Amino acid sequence: MHLKSCFLAILIIFILSPKAEAVKIGLQTGGKEIKVASSVSAEIYDGLKDKLLYEIRPMTIYTFKTKGNELSVSIDRKNINLGTNQVIIKTKTPGFLCSKKSWYRGDFIINNMGSSATLINDVPLEDYLKGVVPSEMPSKWNTEALKAQAIAARSYAVATTAAGKHASQGFDLVDTTADQAYGGASVEKAATTKAVEDTKGIVLVQNKKVLPTYYHASSGGQTKVWDSGSSFLQSVPSFDAGTKKNGHGVGMSQHGANNLAAQGYNAYQILNYFYKDFKFAKLSENWDI
Repeated sequence: MHLKSCFLAILIIFILSPKAEAVKIGLQTGGKEIKVASSVSAEIYDGLKDKLLYEIRPMTIYTFKTKGNELSVSIDRKNINLGTNQVIIKTKTPGFLCSKKSWYRGDFIINNMGSSATLINDVPLEDYLKGVVPSEMPSKWNTEALKAQAIAARSYAVATTAAGKHASQGFDLVDTTADQAYGGASVEKAATTKAVEDTKGIVLVQNKKVLPTYYHASSGGQTKVWDSGSSFLQSVPSFDAGTKKNGHGVGMSQHGANNLAAQGYNAYQILNYFYKDFKFAKLSENWDI
């Protein structure tokens, strides 16, 4: 196979929209309480009225609980009713928010979804990817494989957000492999962050729509397809023979991508091998999907 001949020039498409370039990640659903901390001073806002409610001290744990249809928070050992079913937590200066024993960029949104609490990380798309790529692929792997992973993860995030997979729950994606593994700022590595930055905004498109670029760890020799009518997902040799099958087998094999990168193929050639009938595009600073 002449894989190097598969490379296509990047088609730059600017997708203009007033919509903010961010995604909402469901970090926790269900349960009655959520614990939050901040690395710097932060503020709690009523998410419905955009009204400042309280200030959060740095490196202090605050417990939010459901209270009927509203939320309460424990401050200085007092349980205070916040009078709303949604709060937004924002740092006052650049910093990180903490929950689930991990640090995150962006803001937190806490919703009372009918007596159960939901924690959402509202984070810029590119910052989200900095916590996805090292969670999905070892940072010591080949640079071009990391870049291919960054582009695939970006495309999947945008396409899944557009599809509204989790819209009824108030967020776009979950932080597990049910969508993409996401560990926040706590898992960021220099090599994977560079891969995200070097491919900023690049996605795969077909008919002006961003594609859901499924990927998996390894398929043991041959990738699979879910929909025989899909032109961009086709069964191809996965270049991971000898590696134990791990994952659904559809789309890009991560082990295969790393093996191809070791043979000298760049990220765009790797993606052109595993996906078909698409063009590369670049999102604008504000993206619509």
